[in-house]
Amino acid sequence: MLIPIRDDNPTRRFPIITVALIVINIAIYIYTLFLPGENALIEFYNRYALFPKAIVTGHPVTSNSIQPTYLTLITSMFLHDSPSPLHVGFNMLFLWIFGNNIEDVFGRIKFIGFYLLSGVAGSALQIAVGPMSVVANLGASGAISGVLAAYLILFPTARVLTVIPIIFFIEIVRIPAILVIGFWFLLQVFSIFISTPGGGGVAYFAHVGGFISGLALTLLWPWRQRRRRRRYSF
Repeated sequence: MLIPIRDDNPTRRFPIITVALIVINIAIYIYTLFLPGENALIEFYNRYALFPKAIVTGHPVTSNSIQPTYLTLITSMFLHDSPSPLHVGFNMLFLWIFGNNIEDVFGRIKFIGFYLLSGVAGSALQIAVGPMSVVANLGASGAISGVLAAYLILFPTARVLTVIPIIFFIEIVRIPAILVIGFWFLLQVFSIFISTPGGGGVAYFAHVGGFISGLALTLLWPWRQRRRRRRYSF
């Protein structure tokens, strides 16, 4: 496993949207830690998490789901497993390292749209492989996968300081983003073949769906041309 720490890719301005997304995600996660008992946590997830069957049929599968149920395509992106901090921790680490540069290129408003579209696309693929599943789907992984895809297209040679565990040793090296993100994506694809769709656990199809969406949006929208014009303007 490759664990990025930071990249050597400065931005021109402070990434307000990236920081805001991180703050919101962490704040909601902390909120879930203080809910009074497991039943309250389940009720919270039942209200805001995404249930594929509910999206396909248009009818909620829990009594307290927000209405319309399609809103859970958005609300579920801001939920993370509790009490383990690994889910939210790794997601926010990846968002901080790679999201600030994508926000810098796309612009703040368009970055929000890109982020949400990637998240919805990731959920759409997860729903497609298990349309009648009543397992709660939650997490920002689909949206962040789209951010990784955009970074891969726009900054493939940017150096990323990365932790590489090798049996009992740990190496910390700077390697190109294309290797870090490429390895991550191949790991998601491989994991699909050893996981059970719709059976709980990690939603690998959402990761792949968000990544493919991010690739398509970055290639189809002329972000790079606009970025190049800004670079040489005075």
